[in-house]
Amino acid sequence: MRDAVRGAVAGLVGGLVFGACMASYGALPTVASLVRTDAAPVGFAVHLVIAALVGAGFGAVAGKVRGGELYFWGVAYGAFWWYLGPQTLLPLLTGEPVTWDLANARRLLPSLYGHLAYGAVTALAFGLLARPDLRSHLKPGPLARGLVAGLTAALVLLPATNLLLVGALAGLAYPLLFSGRREGTGPAVIRGTAYGFTWWIASALTALPLLRGDGLDWSATATATAVTELPPYLLLGAGTALVFSWLGSLSRLFLVDDVRALHDDGAGARGLHATFYGVLAGLAGGTVFAVVWAESGTLSRVAGLVGGRGIVLAVVVHLVIAQLIGVSYALLFRRRSFDLASGIGWGVSYGLLWWFLGALTLLPALLGEPLRWNPTAMAAALPSLVGHLLYGAFLGAIHQWLENRTNPWWLTRGEAETRRVESRRDQTLSAAPALWLLTVLVAAAVPVLTTPP
Repeated sequence: MRDAVRGAVAGLVGGLVFGACMASYGALPTVASLVRTDAAPVGFAVHLVIAALVGAGFGAVAGKVRGGELYFWGVAYGAFWWYLGPQTLLPLLTGEPVTWDLANARRLLPSLYGHLAYGAVTALAFGLLARPDLRSHLKPGPLARGLVAGLTAALVLLPATNLLLVGALAGLAYPLLFSGRREGTGPAVIRGTAYGFTWWIASALTALPLLRGDGLDWSATATATAVTELPPYLLLGAGTALVFSWLGSLSRLFLVDDVRALHDDGAGARGLHATFYGVLAGLAGGTVFAVVWAESGTLSRVAGLVGGRGIVLAVVVHLVIAQLIGVSYALLFRRRSFDLASGIGWGVSYGLLWWFLGALTLLPALLGEPLRWNPTAMAAALPSLVGHLLYGAFLGAIHQWLENRTNPWWLTRGEAETRRVESRRDQTLSAAPALWLLTVLVAAAVPVLTTPP
């Protein structure tokens, strides 16, 4: 009950922010229609009541989640209510037909961004109400690491975009939203990717237009203009998290982030096992990906990476790349998949990251073509997106199965199972499930964001 009350108060804070946004783009009369009027003040009052109730639900659900993990749970919770609220319940309650199509989703894009902002603010407010001590998040060491990480990631992207200031701000804010627990390099990169998505909304779609005096414009037209900056923001977030994680791991063996992974085998044996698992999982996922990609007629472009042409050479090059990515997955996500769901969750998230990093960035760069960061090119690459998601799902599932066949911590069978159950519970209370949900959101939103107005 205490968490629900705190959630209601936090929901009011988030509702005030969301309500101000709704007032700016004229959505409050729609909310007022729930009580058979179109008066904006009435709509704002109804909106705050709903925000408090939804916030109470968040408090009840996320009460046991660690403070540093709440942010991503809040964003995922806001995304869930966008599907349930304006797309489903609102038309039902106002007597309108429920229309789950692309055109309606594009019309409701301002509501999507508002719900994400509501979830983020509600989560931050709930964290402050539940654990008001900020000193643990304001330590100079993590803040300095975050600043260096953000600037480093921005400098890597500097030839294609100018995000130095955003990188510095994102780097400073990153440790404030991070619980400080060891989570492994791979999960940190997925966290960073989701973090970059929220920065794209906060900066490219919101802060920069406001600073230019253009006003708040979350419409489909404004989104189509800003979507060219989505890939670099996602890569900026992933790079920030990667560097931040590595800076904190300099005193440990490379990619060994958990004492449970330190067993009697040497580092070479651990690397050999991970390489073998990654090759097998990457080959399986790459085969499925090749079938999907070949149907789109664009797989043959991969042969150009080695200066050749033809579908056979393209398949061979593609499978080699799939195995290399599989090995990187096995190294980055060692001992982070405790069941099939977590394996698929991390795998799909990694596949989405590689769609932005590989198909939209590295592939055209290596072929001497322009980066595919514009809406038209991203829309044309949608078959590749489906392939990357399938690849990631098979990669994560097969890698989890292969790891599960061996004793993860070289203990007795009963001890190993007990440790696995404890680790699964610990992961459930982290940001991991929310990150998987956000991955699905970003993947599902790509057609909405890239379709011409």
